[in-house]
Amino acid sequence: MLMHNEEIATLFDEMADLLALQEENPFRIRAYRRAAQVIRGLSRELTELVARGEDLDALPGIGPDLAAKITELVTTGRSKALERLRRQVPPGLVELLRMPGLGPKRVRALFLELKVRDRKDLARAVAAGSLSRLRGFGPKLIERLSSDLRVERPVERRWLRSIAAQFAEPLARHLRRARGVDEVVIAGSYRRGRDTVGDIDLLVSSTNAPSVVKSLRAYDEVTRWMASGPKRLTIVLRSGLQVDVRIAEPGCFGAALHYFTGSKAHNIHVRRLARERGLKINEYGVFRGRRLLAGDTEESVFAAVQLPWIPPELREDQGEVEAAHAGRLPALVSRQDLRGDLHAHTNASDGSESLKAMARAAHAAGLEYLAITDHSRYLGVVKGLDVRRLRRQMETIDQLNEELDGITLLKGSEVDILEDGKLALPDDVLTELDLVVGAVHSHFDLSEQKQTTRVLRAMEHRAFTVLSHPLTRLIGERPAVAVDLERICRAAKARPCFLELDAQPQRLDLDAAHCRMAREHGVLVSIASDAHAGAQFENLDYGVVQARRGWLTADDVLNSRRLGELRPLLRSTFI
Repeated sequence: MLMHNEEIATLFDEMADLLALQEENPFRIRAYRRAAQVIRGLSRELTELVARGEDLDALPGIGPDLAAKITELVTTGRSKALERLRRQVPPGLVELLRMPGLGPKRVRALFLELKVRDRKDLARAVAAGSLSRLRGFGPKLIERLSSDLRVERPVERRWLRSIAAQFAEPLARHLRRARGVDEVVIAGSYRRGRDTVGDIDLLVSSTNAPSVVKSLRAYDEVTRWMASGPKRLTIVLRSGLQVDVRIAEPGCFGAALHYFTGSKAHNIHVRRLARERGLKINEYGVFRGRRLLAGDTEESVFAAVQLPWIPPELREDQGEVEAAHAGRLPALVSRQDLRGDLHAHTNASDGSESLKAMARAAHAAGLEYLAITDHSRYLGVVKGLDVRRLRRQMETIDQLNEELDGITLLKGSEVDILEDGKLALPDDVLTELDLVVGAVHSHFDLSEQKQTTRVLRAMEHRAFTVLSHPLTRLIGERPAVAVDLERICRAAKARPCFLELDAQPQRLDLDAAHCRMAREHGVLVSIASDAHAGAQFENLDYGVVQARRGWLTADDVLNSRRLGELRPLLRSTFI
Protein backbone atom coordinates (compact mmCIF):
# COMPACT_ATOMS: atom_id res chain seq x y z
CA MET A 1 0.00 0.00 0.00
CA LEU A 2 1.45 3.33 -1.08
CA MET A 3 1.77 5.80 1.78
CA HIS A 4 2.25 9.32 0.48
CA ASN A 5 4.67 11.88 1.89
CA GLU A 6 1.88 14.08 3.21
CA GLU A 7 0.40 11.18 5.16
CA ILE A 8 3.78 10.43 6.75
CA ALA A 9 4.37 14.10 7.54
CA THR A 10 0.91 14.36 9.12
CA LEU A 11 1.66 11.37 11.36
CA PHE A 12 4.98 12.89 12.44
CA ASP A 13 3.16 16.13 13.27
CA GLU A 14 0.72 14.12 15.37
CA MET A 15 3.58 12.41 17.20
CA ALA A 16 5.09 15.82 17.95
CA ASP A 17 1.74 17.04 19.30
CA LEU A 18 1.29 13.97 21.48
CA LEU A 19 4.81 14.31 22.85
CA ALA A 20 4.23 18.00 23.54
CA LEU A 21 1.04 17.18 25.47
CA GLN A 22 3.17 14.99 27.72
CA GLU A 23 5.93 17.63 27.99
CA GLU A 24 8.50 15.27 26.55
CA ASN A 25 12.01 16.31 25.52
CA PRO A 26 11.65 19.49 23.39
CA PHE A 27 14.52 18.39 21.12
CA ARG A 28 12.64 15.20 20.33
CA ILE A 29 9.48 17.18 19.57
CA ARG A 30 11.37 19.54 17.28
CA ALA A 31 12.94 16.56 15.52
CA TYR A 32 9.51 15.26 14.51
CA ARG A 33 8.31 18.69 13.39
CA ARG A 34 11.49 19.28 11.41
CA ALA A 35 11.18 15.85 9.81
CA ALA A 36 7.59 16.60 8.80
CA GLN A 37 8.74 19.83 7.19
CA VAL A 38 11.52 18.07 5.31
CA ILE A 39 9.19 15.31 4.11
CA ARG A 40 6.70 17.84 2.75
CA GLY A 41 9.49 19.43 0.74
CA LEU A 42 10.65 16.21 -0.92
CA SER A 43 10.11 15.84 -4.64
CA ARG A 44 10.18 12.01 -4.51
CA GLU A 45 7.90 9.70 -2.56
CA LEU A 46 9.48 8.10 0.51
CA THR A 47 7.79 4.88 -0.52
CA GLU A 48 9.89 4.91 -3.68
CA LEU A 49 13.11 5.62 -1.74
CA VAL A 50 12.43 2.74 0.66
CA ALA A 51 11.59 0.37 -2.20
CA ARG A 52 14.92 1.18 -3.85
CA GLY A 53 16.81 0.68 -0.61
CA GLU A 54 18.11 4.25 -0.55
CA ASP A 55 19.61 5.62 2.66
CA LEU A 56 16.97 7.75 4.37
CA ASP A 57 19.60 8.92 6.87
CA ALA A 58 21.04 11.04 4.07
CA LEU A 59 17.92 13.22 4.08
CA PRO A 60 18.39 16.44 6.10
CA GLY A 61 16.91 16.17 9.58
CA ILE A 62 16.29 12.41 9.29
CA GLY A 63 18.48 10.35 11.61
CA PRO A 64 18.51 6.56 12.07
CA ASP A 65 15.54 6.55 14.49
CA LEU A 66 13.26 8.59 12.23
CA ALA A 67 14.44 6.67 9.17
CA ALA A 68 13.40 3.42 10.88
CA LYS A 69 9.97 4.88 11.70
CA ILE A 70 9.52 5.99 8.08
CA THR A 71 10.44 2.53 6.84
CA GLU A 72 7.98 0.98 9.30
CA LEU A 73 5.18 3.28 8.12
CA VAL A 74 5.93 2.65 4.46
CA THR A 75 6.19 -1.14 4.77
CA THR A 76 3.42 -1.83 7.30
CA GLY A 77 1.14 1.21 7.12
CA ARG A 78 1.38 1.68 10.89
CA SER A 79 3.72 2.94 13.62
CA LYS A 80 3.98 1.16 16.95
CA ALA A 81 5.43 4.29 18.55
CA LEU A 82 2.48 6.40 17.40
CA GLU A 83 -0.04 3.79 18.55
CA ARG A 84 1.64 3.73 21.96
CA LEU A 85 1.45 7.53 22.23
CA ARG A 86 -2.21 7.51 21.23
CA ARG A 87 -2.99 5.09 24.07
CA GLN A 88 -1.32 7.44 26.54
CA VAL A 89 -3.37 10.53 25.64
CA PRO A 90 -7.18 10.89 25.77
CA PRO A 91 -8.34 11.00 22.13
CA GLY A 92 -10.42 14.12 22.73
CA LEU A 93 -7.29 16.12 23.50
CA VAL A 94 -5.94 15.53 20.02
CA GLU A 95 -9.18 16.94 18.60
CA LEU A 96 -8.76 20.02 20.80
CA LEU A 97 -5.31 20.59 19.30
CA ARG A 98 -6.99 21.19 15.93
CA MET A 99 -8.92 24.16 17.26
CA PRO A 100 -7.41 27.55 16.29
CA GLY A 101 -5.58 29.13 19.22
CA LEU A 102 -5.06 25.89 21.13
CA GLY A 103 -1.59 24.41 21.10
CA PRO A 104 -0.14 21.61 23.23
CA LYS A 105 0.62 23.88 26.22
CA ARG A 106 -2.91 25.27 26.44
CA VAL A 107 -4.54 21.88 25.89
CA ARG A 108 -2.34 20.41 28.62
CA ALA A 109 -3.37 23.22 30.98
CA LEU A 110 -7.03 22.60 30.21
CA PHE A 111 -6.62 18.90 30.97
CA LEU A 112 -4.57 19.23 34.17
CA GLU A 113 -6.31 22.20 35.75
CA LEU A 114 -9.90 21.92 34.52
CA LYS A 115 -10.12 18.19 33.63
CA VAL A 116 -11.12 19.08 30.07
CA ARG A 117 -10.83 15.96 27.91
CA ASP A 118 -12.83 16.84 24.77
CA ARG A 119 -14.96 19.52 23.07
CA LYS A 120 -17.95 18.91 25.34
CA ASP A 121 -15.84 19.45 28.44
CA LEU A 122 -14.37 22.59 26.89
CA ALA A 123 -17.83 23.94 26.07
CA ARG A 124 -18.90 23.45 29.68
CA ALA A 125 -15.75 25.15 30.96
CA VAL A 126 -16.29 28.12 28.65
CA ALA A 127 -19.94 28.42 29.72
CA ALA A 128 -18.90 28.34 33.39
CA GLY A 129 -16.29 31.06 32.88
CA SER A 130 -13.52 28.76 34.13
CA LEU A 131 -11.03 29.52 31.35
CA SER A 132 -10.34 33.04 32.58
CA ARG A 133 -8.52 31.51 35.56
CA LEU A 134 -5.92 29.92 33.32
CA ARG A 135 -2.74 31.65 32.23
CA GLY A 136 -2.68 32.38 28.51
CA PHE A 137 -6.47 32.41 28.08
CA GLY A 138 -7.38 36.03 27.44
CA PRO A 139 -10.84 37.42 26.57
CA LYS A 140 -10.21 37.33 22.79
CA LEU A 141 -9.16 33.68 22.82
CA ILE A 142 -12.09 32.67 25.05
CA GLU A 143 -14.52 34.47 22.74
CA ARG A 144 -12.97 32.77 19.72
CA LEU A 145 -13.23 29.35 21.33
CA SER A 146 -16.82 30.04 22.30
CA SER A 147 -17.63 30.96 18.71
CA ASP A 148 -15.85 27.89 17.29
CA LEU A 149 -17.65 25.58 19.71
CA ARG A 150 -21.02 26.87 18.54
CA VAL A 151 -20.31 25.68 15.00
CA GLU A 152 -21.85 22.23 14.73
CA ARG A 153 -21.25 21.41 11.06
CA PRO A 154 -17.71 20.46 10.05
CA VAL A 155 -15.82 23.00 8.00
CA GLU A 156 -15.12 21.83 4.44
CA ARG A 157 -11.48 20.87 4.11
CA ARG A 158 -9.46 22.70 1.53
CA TRP A 159 -6.37 20.92 0.25
CA LEU A 160 -3.22 22.71 -0.83
CA ARG A 161 -2.90 22.00 -4.53
CA SER A 162 0.59 20.58 -3.93
CA ILE A 163 -0.81 18.10 -1.39
CA ALA A 164 -3.82 17.16 -3.52
CA ALA A 165 -1.32 16.39 -6.28
CA GLN A 166 0.24 13.62 -4.17
CA PHE A 167 -3.05 11.74 -4.29
CA ALA A 168 -4.58 12.84 -7.60
CA GLU A 169 -1.57 12.37 -9.88
CA PRO A 170 -0.91 8.70 -8.93
CA LEU A 171 -4.61 7.91 -9.43
CA ALA A 172 -4.51 9.55 -12.86
CA ARG A 173 -1.43 7.51 -13.78
CA HIS A 174 -3.17 4.35 -12.59
CA LEU A 175 -6.21 5.01 -14.77
CA ARG A 176 -4.06 5.80 -17.82
CA ARG A 177 -2.94 2.17 -17.75
CA ALA A 178 -6.51 0.88 -18.04
CA ARG A 179 -7.52 -0.82 -21.28
CA GLY A 180 -9.26 1.50 -23.73
CA VAL A 181 -8.17 4.76 -22.06
CA ASP A 182 -6.92 7.48 -24.40
CA GLU A 183 -6.39 10.34 -21.99
CA VAL A 184 -6.82 11.27 -18.32
CA VAL A 185 -6.85 14.90 -17.15
CA ILE A 186 -7.26 16.32 -13.66
CA ALA A 187 -9.75 19.10 -14.33
CA GLY A 188 -11.63 21.53 -12.07
CA SER A 189 -9.93 24.09 -9.87
CA TYR A 190 -6.80 21.88 -9.86
CA ARG A 191 -6.33 22.43 -13.59
CA ARG A 192 -7.05 26.14 -13.19
CA GLY A 193 -4.18 26.28 -10.69
CA ARG A 194 -6.13 27.44 -7.65
CA ASP A 195 -4.12 27.65 -4.39
CA THR A 196 -6.38 25.07 -2.78
CA VAL A 197 -8.96 22.54 -3.95
CA GLY A 198 -12.01 21.12 -2.23
CA ASP A 199 -12.10 17.92 -4.27
CA ILE A 200 -10.74 16.50 -7.51
CA ASP A 201 -12.46 16.27 -10.89
CA LEU A 202 -10.90 13.48 -12.94
CA LEU A 203 -11.88 13.27 -16.60
CA VAL A 204 -11.19 10.09 -18.57
CA SER A 205 -11.38 9.75 -22.35
CA SER A 206 -12.32 6.15 -23.14
CA THR A 207 -14.54 3.97 -25.27
CA ASN A 208 -14.43 1.26 -22.61
CA ALA A 209 -16.11 2.60 -19.48
CA PRO A 210 -16.36 -0.82 -17.75
CA SER A 211 -12.57 -1.15 -17.97
CA VAL A 212 -12.14 2.24 -16.30
CA VAL A 213 -14.53 1.26 -13.50
CA LYS A 214 -12.74 -2.05 -13.02
CA SER A 215 -9.38 -0.26 -12.81
CA LEU A 216 -10.79 2.18 -10.27
CA ARG A 217 -12.12 -0.65 -8.10
CA ALA A 218 -8.65 -2.19 -8.09
CA TYR A 219 -7.05 0.99 -6.73
CA ASP A 220 -6.13 0.25 -3.12
CA GLU A 221 -6.44 3.85 -1.89
CA VAL A 222 -10.20 3.95 -2.49
CA THR A 223 -11.96 3.57 0.85
CA ARG A 224 -15.51 4.61 0.00
CA TRP A 225 -17.81 4.70 -3.03
CA MET A 226 -20.29 7.56 -2.71
CA ALA A 227 -21.85 7.16 -6.16
CA SER A 228 -21.38 4.72 -8.99
CA GLY A 229 -22.89 4.87 -12.45
CA PRO A 230 -21.86 3.78 -15.94
CA LYS A 231 -19.83 6.94 -16.58
CA ARG A 232 -20.00 9.00 -13.38
CA LEU A 233 -18.41 7.87 -10.15
CA THR A 234 -17.59 9.55 -6.86
CA ILE A 235 -15.05 8.00 -4.52
CA VAL A 236 -13.18 8.95 -1.37
CA LEU A 237 -9.50 8.12 -1.02
CA ARG A 238 -7.79 6.97 2.17
CA SER A 239 -6.53 10.52 2.68
CA GLY A 240 -10.12 11.81 2.79
CA LEU A 241 -9.87 13.49 -0.61
CA GLN A 242 -13.06 13.16 -2.67
CA VAL A 243 -12.65 12.39 -6.38
CA ASP A 244 -15.39 12.79 -8.98
CA VAL A 245 -14.59 10.64 -12.03
CA ARG A 246 -16.27 11.32 -15.37
CA ILE A 247 -15.81 9.06 -18.40
CA ALA A 248 -16.28 10.75 -21.79
CA GLU A 249 -16.23 9.42 -25.35
CA PRO A 250 -13.26 10.76 -27.35
CA GLY A 251 -15.59 12.64 -29.68
CA CYS A 252 -16.85 14.85 -26.85
CA PHE A 253 -13.79 14.83 -24.60
CA GLY A 254 -12.86 18.45 -25.40
CA ALA A 255 -16.34 19.70 -24.52
CA ALA A 256 -16.31 17.67 -21.30
CA LEU A 257 -12.83 18.99 -20.44
CA HIS A 258 -13.98 22.58 -20.91
CA TYR A 259 -17.12 21.97 -18.89
CA PHE A 260 -15.42 20.23 -15.96
CA THR A 261 -12.47 22.62 -15.87
CA GLY A 262 -14.74 25.60 -15.25
CA SER A 263 -14.95 27.98 -13.60
CA LYS A 264 -18.73 28.10 -13.47
CA ALA A 265 -18.76 31.83 -14.24
CA HIS A 266 -16.43 31.34 -17.22
CA ASN A 267 -18.58 28.50 -18.60
CA ILE A 268 -21.72 30.59 -18.29
CA HIS A 269 -20.07 33.42 -20.22
CA VAL A 270 -19.01 31.08 -23.05
CA ARG A 271 -22.46 29.47 -23.20
CA ARG A 272 -24.00 32.94 -23.47
CA LEU A 273 -21.82 33.65 -26.52
CA ALA A 274 -22.97 30.34 -28.00
CA ARG A 275 -26.64 31.22 -27.54
CA GLU A 276 -26.06 34.53 -29.34
CA ARG A 277 -24.90 32.47 -32.33
CA GLY A 278 -27.79 30.01 -32.17
CA LEU A 279 -25.62 27.30 -30.63
CA LYS A 280 -25.75 25.17 -27.51
CA ILE A 281 -22.67 24.15 -25.52
CA ASN A 282 -22.69 21.48 -22.84
CA GLU A 283 -20.40 18.71 -21.64
CA TYR A 284 -21.25 16.61 -24.71
CA GLY A 285 -20.32 19.10 -27.41
CA VAL A 286 -21.36 22.15 -29.40
CA PHE A 287 -24.72 21.74 -31.13
CA ARG A 288 -26.86 23.55 -33.64
CA GLY A 289 -30.22 21.99 -32.93
CA ARG A 290 -29.41 18.29 -32.72
CA ARG A 291 -26.39 18.44 -35.02
CA LEU A 292 -23.03 18.05 -33.33
CA LEU A 293 -20.63 20.70 -34.62
CA ALA A 294 -17.60 20.36 -32.33
CA GLY A 295 -16.42 18.87 -29.07
CA ASP A 296 -13.49 16.52 -29.58
CA THR A 297 -11.01 19.22 -28.46
CA GLU A 298 -11.24 22.33 -26.32
CA GLU A 299 -9.92 24.36 -29.25
CA SER A 300 -12.95 23.33 -31.31
CA VAL A 301 -15.30 24.42 -28.52
CA PHE A 302 -13.73 27.88 -28.31
CA ALA A 303 -13.56 28.19 -32.10
CA ALA A 304 -17.32 27.56 -32.31
CA VAL A 305 -17.86 30.88 -30.52
CA GLN A 306 -15.05 32.56 -32.49
CA LEU A 307 -12.54 32.57 -29.64
CA PRO A 308 -8.98 31.30 -29.45
CA TRP A 309 -8.16 28.67 -26.83
CA ILE A 310 -8.02 30.28 -23.39
CA PRO A 311 -5.46 28.89 -20.90
CA PRO A 312 -7.17 27.14 -17.97
CA GLU A 313 -5.46 29.41 -15.40
CA LEU A 314 -7.36 32.42 -16.80
CA ARG A 315 -10.84 30.87 -16.81
CA GLU A 316 -12.31 32.79 -13.88
CA ASP A 317 -14.48 35.25 -15.87
CA GLN A 318 -12.11 38.06 -14.97
CA GLY A 319 -11.94 39.57 -18.44
CA GLU A 320 -10.34 36.64 -20.25
CA VAL A 321 -13.28 36.16 -22.64
CA GLU A 322 -13.25 39.82 -23.65
CA ALA A 323 -9.46 39.75 -24.04
CA ALA A 324 -9.66 36.62 -26.19
CA HIS A 325 -12.34 38.18 -28.39
CA ALA A 326 -10.20 41.29 -28.88
CA GLY A 327 -7.04 39.28 -29.55
CA ARG A 328 -5.39 40.59 -26.37
CA LEU A 329 -4.78 37.40 -24.43
CA PRO A 330 -1.31 37.60 -22.86
CA ALA A 331 1.38 35.08 -23.77
CA LEU A 332 1.61 33.69 -20.26
CA VAL A 333 4.94 33.00 -18.60
CA SER A 334 6.15 29.41 -18.62
CA ARG A 335 8.65 27.54 -16.47
CA GLN A 336 11.10 27.57 -19.39
CA ASP A 337 11.13 31.37 -19.25
CA LEU A 338 12.78 31.45 -15.82
CA ARG A 339 16.52 32.02 -16.04
CA GLY A 340 17.24 32.12 -12.33
CA ASP A 341 15.94 32.24 -8.78
CA LEU A 342 16.35 35.22 -6.45
CA HIS A 343 15.43 33.68 -3.09
CA ALA A 344 17.01 30.54 -1.62
CA HIS A 345 18.52 29.41 1.69
CA THR A 346 21.44 27.25 2.76
CA ASN A 347 22.38 25.48 5.96
CA ALA A 348 24.01 28.72 7.08
CA SER A 349 20.52 29.72 8.28
CA ASP A 350 17.44 27.49 8.16
CA GLY A 351 18.19 25.61 4.95
CA SER A 352 19.47 22.04 4.93
CA GLU A 353 22.15 22.03 2.22
CA SER A 354 25.46 23.76 1.55
CA LEU A 355 26.16 26.61 -0.85
CA LYS A 356 27.74 24.28 -3.37
CA ALA A 357 24.92 21.73 -3.11
CA MET A 358 22.28 24.43 -3.68
CA ALA A 359 24.24 25.79 -6.64
CA ARG A 360 24.44 22.37 -8.24
CA ALA A 361 20.75 21.69 -7.62
CA ALA A 362 19.83 25.04 -9.19
CA HIS A 363 21.92 24.21 -12.24
CA ALA A 364 20.28 20.79 -12.48
CA ALA A 365 16.92 22.59 -12.37
CA GLY A 366 17.89 24.50 -15.49
CA LEU A 367 18.77 27.81 -13.83
CA GLU A 368 21.61 30.12 -14.87
CA TYR A 369 21.87 32.07 -11.64
CA LEU A 370 20.82 31.74 -8.01
CA ALA A 371 20.65 34.37 -5.30
CA ILE A 372 21.63 33.08 -1.86
CA THR A 373 19.42 34.94 0.59
CA ASP A 374 19.94 33.45 4.02
CA HIS A 375 18.09 35.14 6.87
CA SER A 376 19.44 38.11 8.76
CA ARG A 377 20.39 37.55 12.39
CA TYR A 378 17.38 39.40 13.80
CA LEU A 379 14.96 36.57 13.08
CA GLY A 380 15.03 34.59 16.30
CA VAL A 381 13.65 31.25 15.07
CA VAL A 382 16.50 30.48 12.67
CA LYS A 383 20.28 30.69 12.64
CA GLY A 384 20.31 34.10 11.01
CA LEU A 385 23.56 35.59 9.72
CA ASP A 386 25.14 38.55 11.50
CA VAL A 387 27.47 40.92 9.65
CA ARG A 388 30.56 38.80 10.23
CA ARG A 389 29.00 35.56 9.02
CA LEU A 390 27.33 37.27 6.07
CA ARG A 391 30.61 38.79 4.88
CA ARG A 392 32.28 35.41 5.22
CA GLN A 393 29.51 33.88 3.10
CA MET A 394 29.98 36.62 0.49
CA GLU A 395 33.67 35.73 0.24
CA THR A 396 32.80 32.06 -0.16
CA ILE A 397 30.35 32.90 -2.94
CA ASP A 398 33.04 34.83 -4.79
CA GLN A 399 35.35 31.84 -4.50
CA LEU A 400 32.68 29.38 -5.64
CA ASN A 401 31.82 31.49 -8.67
CA GLU A 402 35.38 31.00 -9.90
CA GLU A 403 34.98 27.23 -9.91
CA LEU A 404 31.27 26.73 -10.73
CA ASP A 405 30.32 26.01 -14.32
CA GLY A 406 26.95 26.92 -15.79
CA ILE A 407 25.56 28.65 -12.69
CA THR A 408 26.37 31.99 -11.05
CA LEU A 409 25.66 32.71 -7.40
CA LEU A 410 24.45 36.16 -6.38
CA LYS A 411 25.11 37.57 -2.93
CA GLY A 412 21.92 38.44 -1.11
CA SER A 413 20.14 38.37 2.22
CA GLU A 414 16.56 37.98 3.38
CA VAL A 415 16.50 40.90 5.80
CA ASP A 416 13.84 41.45 8.41
CA ILE A 417 11.74 44.57 8.11
CA LEU A 418 11.49 45.78 11.69
CA GLU A 419 8.32 47.25 13.16
CA ASP A 420 9.51 50.80 12.46
CA GLY A 421 10.43 49.99 8.85
CA LYS A 422 14.18 49.77 9.39
CA LEU A 423 16.15 46.85 8.00
CA ALA A 424 17.82 44.43 10.42
CA LEU A 425 21.34 44.81 8.98
CA PRO A 426 23.57 47.90 8.81
CA ASP A 427 23.84 49.95 5.63
CA ASP A 428 27.49 49.21 4.95
CA VAL A 429 26.93 45.47 4.48
CA LEU A 430 23.58 45.88 2.70
CA THR A 431 25.16 48.00 -0.01
CA GLU A 432 27.81 45.32 -0.63
CA LEU A 433 25.18 42.77 -1.62
CA ASP A 434 23.88 42.10 -5.13
CA LEU A 435 20.33 42.27 -3.83
CA VAL A 436 18.41 42.75 -0.59
CA VAL A 437 15.19 40.79 -0.10
CA GLY A 438 13.14 42.53 2.59
CA ALA A 439 10.53 40.56 4.50
CA VAL A 440 8.02 40.97 7.31
CA HIS A 441 8.39 38.15 9.85
CA SER A 442 6.84 39.71 12.95
CA HIS A 443 4.15 42.11 14.20
CA PHE A 444 1.55 40.71 11.81
CA ASP A 445 -1.35 42.34 13.68
CA LEU A 446 -0.51 45.99 12.95
CA SER A 447 -3.25 48.14 11.45
CA GLU A 448 -3.30 48.55 7.68
CA GLN A 449 -1.96 52.08 7.99
CA LYS A 450 0.94 51.07 10.26
CA GLN A 451 1.77 47.92 8.30
CA THR A 452 1.76 49.78 5.00
CA THR A 453 3.87 52.63 6.39
CA ARG A 454 6.31 50.09 7.79
CA VAL A 455 6.78 48.42 4.40
CA LEU A 456 7.01 51.70 2.49
CA ARG A 457 9.73 52.94 4.83
CA ALA A 458 11.73 49.77 4.24
CA MET A 459 11.34 50.14 0.48
CA GLU A 460 12.84 53.63 0.69
CA HIS A 461 16.19 52.18 1.78
CA ARG A 462 18.72 52.65 -1.02
CA ALA A 463 19.72 48.96 -0.93
CA PHE A 464 16.19 47.51 -0.91
CA THR A 465 15.58 45.30 -3.96
CA VAL A 466 12.65 42.88 -3.56
CA LEU A 467 9.70 42.76 -1.17
CA SER A 468 9.41 39.10 -0.22
CA HIS A 469 6.05 37.32 0.32
CA PRO A 470 4.27 40.72 0.59
CA LEU A 471 1.10 39.41 2.27
CA THR A 472 3.00 37.09 4.70
CA ARG A 473 0.14 34.60 4.48
CA LEU A 474 0.38 30.88 5.20
CA ILE A 475 -2.56 29.27 3.43
CA GLY A 476 -4.92 27.68 5.93
CA GLU A 477 -2.78 28.76 8.90
CA ARG A 478 -2.17 32.50 8.89
CA PRO A 479 -4.21 35.12 7.06
CA ALA A 480 -2.66 37.89 5.02
CA VAL A 481 -1.60 40.97 6.93
CA ALA A 482 -3.60 44.15 6.48
CA VAL A 483 -1.57 46.10 3.94
CA ASP A 484 -2.39 48.46 1.05
CA LEU A 485 -0.84 46.67 -1.93
CA GLU A 486 -2.04 49.39 -4.28
CA ARG A 487 0.15 51.97 -2.49
CA ILE A 488 3.03 49.52 -2.35
CA CYS A 489 2.79 48.88 -6.10
CA ARG A 490 2.84 52.60 -6.82
CA ALA A 491 5.85 53.07 -4.56
CA ALA A 492 7.67 50.08 -6.09
CA LYS A 493 7.19 51.52 -9.58
CA ALA A 494 8.45 54.95 -8.53
CA ARG A 495 11.38 53.66 -6.44
CA PRO A 496 12.03 51.38 -8.45
CA CYS A 497 12.09 47.98 -6.75
CA PHE A 498 10.30 44.68 -7.19
CA LEU A 499 7.69 42.40 -5.64
CA GLU A 500 8.10 38.70 -5.04
CA LEU A 501 5.83 35.79 -5.74
CA ASP A 502 7.04 33.32 -3.13
CA ALA A 503 6.39 29.94 -4.75
CA GLN A 504 6.34 27.84 -1.59
CA PRO A 505 3.02 25.98 -1.97
CA GLN A 506 1.87 27.09 1.48
CA ARG A 507 2.56 30.73 0.63
CA LEU A 508 1.96 31.42 -3.09
CA ASP A 509 2.32 35.05 -2.11
CA LEU A 510 1.64 37.24 -4.09
CA ASP A 511 -1.79 35.83 -4.85
CA ALA A 512 -3.15 35.93 -8.39
CA ALA A 513 -5.10 39.17 -7.97
CA HIS A 514 -2.06 41.05 -6.67
CA CYS A 515 0.16 39.63 -9.43
CA ARG A 516 -2.23 41.19 -11.87
CA MET A 517 -2.17 44.43 -9.88
CA ALA A 518 1.63 44.52 -10.06
CA ARG A 519 1.45 43.97 -13.83
CA GLU A 520 -1.02 46.79 -14.26
CA HIS A 521 1.33 49.12 -12.35
CA GLY A 522 4.33 48.03 -14.40
CA VAL A 523 6.11 46.44 -11.42
CA LEU A 524 8.24 43.40 -12.19
CA VAL A 525 7.58 40.27 -10.15
CA SER A 526 10.26 37.84 -9.00
CA ILE A 527 9.02 34.24 -9.04
CA ALA A 528 11.11 32.74 -6.25
CA SER A 529 11.33 29.21 -4.93
CA ASP A 530 12.29 30.20 -1.37
CA ALA A 531 14.05 26.84 -1.51
CA HIS A 532 15.52 25.47 1.73
CA ALA A 533 16.82 22.33 -0.03
CA GLY A 534 17.78 21.49 -3.58
CA ALA A 535 14.61 19.54 -4.27
CA GLN A 536 12.53 22.62 -3.53
CA PHE A 537 13.48 24.37 -6.76
CA GLU A 538 10.42 22.48 -7.99
CA ASN A 539 8.45 25.14 -6.11
CA LEU A 540 9.05 27.31 -9.17
CA ASP A 541 6.47 25.22 -11.03
CA TYR A 542 3.80 26.26 -8.51
CA GLY A 543 4.94 29.86 -8.72
CA VAL A 544 4.63 29.87 -12.50
CA VAL A 545 1.07 28.55 -12.29
CA GLN A 546 0.21 31.33 -9.82
CA ALA A 547 1.85 33.91 -12.07
CA ARG A 548 -0.18 32.64 -15.03
CA ARG A 549 -3.34 33.04 -12.97
CA GLY A 550 -2.21 36.63 -12.44
CA TRP A 551 -1.88 37.20 -16.22
CA LEU A 552 1.91 37.59 -16.05
CA THR A 553 4.03 37.25 -19.18
CA ALA A 554 7.77 36.60 -19.29
CA ASP A 555 8.30 40.35 -19.69
CA ASP A 556 6.50 40.91 -16.37
CA VAL A 557 8.84 38.55 -14.50
CA LEU A 558 12.14 39.85 -13.15
CA ASN A 559 13.99 36.55 -13.23
CA SER A 560 13.07 35.79 -16.82
CA ARG A 561 16.02 38.03 -17.72
CA ARG A 562 19.45 36.67 -18.45
CA LEU A 563 22.06 37.61 -15.88
CA GLY A 564 23.52 40.37 -18.04
CA GLU A 565 20.08 42.01 -18.27
CA LEU A 566 19.29 41.38 -14.62
CA ARG A 567 22.33 42.99 -13.02
CA PRO A 568 21.56 46.56 -14.22
CA LEU A 569 17.98 46.18 -12.96
CA LEU A 570 19.21 45.09 -9.54
CA ARG A 571 21.70 47.94 -9.34
CA SER A 572 19.08 50.47 -10.44
CA THR A 573 17.36 49.96 -7.09
CA PHE A 574 20.43 51.36 -5.28
CA ILE A 575 19.55 55.07 -5.24
